[in-house]
Amino acid sequence: MADTLSTTKMSPLHEGNTAAEIIAHVYASLQAKGYDPITQMVGFIMTGDPTYITSYNNARSLICRLERDELLEEIVRTYISARFEA
Repeated sequence: MADTLSTTKMSPLHEGNTAAEIIAHVYASLQAKGYDPITQMVGFIMTGDPTYITSYNNARSLICRLERDELLEEIVRTYISARFEA
């Protein structure tokens, strides 16, 4: 009889993607499908509606792993570092 009371160890999903990598992946996926990536990503950040992001190339699933404030934080960090630390 199988031991049904033991704890099952679950392997986490691949979580090695940083916010910057996810943003770049989503941007490229939106562009590949012919969307304006900036408009679509702003729509997603403003509303939280994942349908602004294409499901192509797993982009929607990836971006939904992040909180919207994490996305904004990465975008602001990148802008500031490019603008003032260059």
